[in-house]
Amino acid sequence: MSENSRTKGRHVVITGAARGIGFATAEELHRRGAAVTIGDIDEAAARQAAEKIGADVAAFHVDVTDEESFAAFLRASAEKHGEIDVLVNNAGIMPIGAFLEMSPALERRSLQINVTGPLTGMRLALPGMVARGRGHIVNVASTAGRAPIPGGIVYCAAKAAVIQATEAARVEFAGTGVHFTCVMPSFTNTDLIAGTAGLKLIPTVEPEDVASAIAEAIEHRRKDVVVPKILAPILKIQPFLGRRLRDWFNHKMGAYDTFLHFDASARTRYTERIEKS
Repeated sequence: MSENSRTKGRHVVITGAARGIGFATAEELHRRGAAVTIGDIDEAAARQAAEKIGADVAAFHVDVTDEESFAAFLRASAEKHGEIDVLVNNAGIMPIGAFLEMSPALERRSLQINVTGPLTGMRLALPGMVARGRGHIVNVASTAGRAPIPGGIVYCAAKAAVIQATEAARVEFAGTGVHFTCVMPSFTNTDLIAGTAGLKLIPTVEPEDVASAIAEAIEHRRKDVVVPKILAPILKIQPFLGRRLRDWFNHKMGAYDTFLHFDASARTRYTERIEKS
């Protein structure tokens, strides 16, 4: 089987692709020969992103919290590039800070985008994939779904839900020809981490690093992807360390401080955007 046989000529649909990991993924898959459709709640930004990538890249509005909007997006995508071979559920937001200071409205918005969004995408895309006996769902979660992070209670809960939903779907749809991948990036150089200090000892990755990992996961049908790779064994052994040793290690990495002590002014633009989206 040729190197790009599962990407070249395949139709890949990506949500939240106007910027960040979504944009980098669209760019990478287009470079590998995929037919790419991107969606974002900011339609103007999505169209600008598509123009940067290539004239053949389609871009449409999508609000992943609205099932009718998501369904319309997938229909428009199929009309443009044909049946959907791969759906990358990438759209997400990351509100951080003290749990008791977060507004209930933002908490609900986060769960709607980060959890209900991927579930809706799967529910809408899977019937066609199952009927054709082939397809691939890629859900972008986070290492935060595997580790406790003070200041990220809602985000951790949401990404843990995505990790478990992806694994449960993989088991439920085994034998249908549909494959599932859960992507778990650590700190990635996008607007989501604006104003934070990141982790000690663990490098902050670039969106292009995550995009490359997603492309390889599609090509090789990988079930789980951790970016950077160095975190994969750490996440595996942490449950066996016991809470005291785990907490000591995470404190040393700065993981227990970075979402509580950050430059709020540096996050102003991002915070305003996710509160209005």
